[in-house]
Amino acid sequence: MSAGSGVIISPEGYIVTNNHVVEESTDITVTTFDGKEHPAKVVGTDPKTDLAVIKIEGDKLPFIEWSVQESIRVGDLVLAVGSPFGLTSSVTMGIISAMGRGNVGITEYEDFIQTDAPINPGNSGGPLVNMAGEIVGINTAIFSRTGGSEGIGFAIPVDIVQDITSSLIKTGRVVRGWMGIAIQELSPALAQSFQLPESHQGGVLISEVNEKGPSAGGILQRGDVLLEYRGKKVRDVNHLRNIVARTPVGSEVELTVLRNGEQKKLTMTVGERPTDEMLASGKGLAPPATTEKLDNVLAGLDVAPLTDERRKQLNVPEDVAGVVVNEVKPGSAAESAGLQQGDIIQEVNREVVKSLDDYQRVAPMIKKEELVVLFLSRRGNNLFVAVNPE
Repeated sequence: MSAGSGVIISPEGYIVTNNHVVEESTDITVTTFDGKEHPAKVVGTDPKTDLAVIKIEGDKLPFIEWSVQESIRVGDLVLAVGSPFGLTSSVTMGIISAMGRGNVGITEYEDFIQTDAPINPGNSGGPLVNMAGEIVGINTAIFSRTGGSEGIGFAIPVDIVQDITSSLIKTGRVVRGWMGIAIQELSPALAQSFQLPESHQGGVLISEVNEKGPSAGGILQRGDVLLEYRGKKVRDVNHLRNIVARTPVGSEVELTVLRNGEQKKLTMTVGERPTDEMLASGKGLAPPATTEKLDNVLAGLDVAPLTDERRKQLNVPEDVAGVVVNEVKPGSAAESAGLQQGDIIQEVNREVVKSLDDYQRVAPMIKKEELVVLFLSRRGNNLFVAVNPE
């Protein structure tokens, strides 16, 4: 048994709530404000945003209107409506504390409204409304050390809720836009290495381009820094992921990238995001290191050839070539940069490394105080890592 909140969004009885409220349910009963109980069925769910739509039978049911996303501001008064701790039809008041909260670790796609309106267990799925009684967002989580409200609650903003619920009602599923790239945040060291102007804020680094994705064929390249998407500056990884996901499939979009220190305007057609695939990770003890003595930032790494046995142990795809990191020495620059045992080094300062001979040729050429950018394969994902001189 579990309980949560929800809100009727149409006279036909469509209700929006959280996915975690109805997940794995066998029977759903909705109790409306007048105390009546209604059997409900699931129309569709979206775990990636923690939203769900259910439906009760009815005609000309009372429902709530949507607010306009552009009108929502930090400091606005809001009400959180729901059934905290089973106390039905409770209302608490607060303000919007922040907008665009991401990287909270609640869902895959995060762009939360933060509020200090008290939200407690049982409020999940209930509406956050403005003083006009319009939906501002759907309450979904709290930040708490005690299990109760500590003045930090999160709601999914109205524009995302509208997009997801509309798609679920029409098709029973959510279709998301996809660029077919792997991206990572730009650390100061990476920004310097990829020649991003110091005055520029934001941007994300492309660490891989899917050969079957919409960006393949040279449209985007590994090492590009994506600065703008559809004329808007890209703030960070979370921001880009959200705006691409909400782009209609088939749309032609304009991009601004930094490539080899020069800005380029590109266009591409957004594809449909495919179903997630699980990537297996391998484990195994490392063989003895076989690298030469180095006197630079790579001195903290012991590497070895990527043999067939090691490839199998680490589950490395056949098309990946390089050398395996056997050990990262404690206290080294490599450890500070986040290098890990089992990483496959494919490039050193944009020089391709396909074998131990390549690595031993390139690595000693690095100056002692030189910043080094490595291109790695880690558990099936490609990424850049900048190693700063000690």
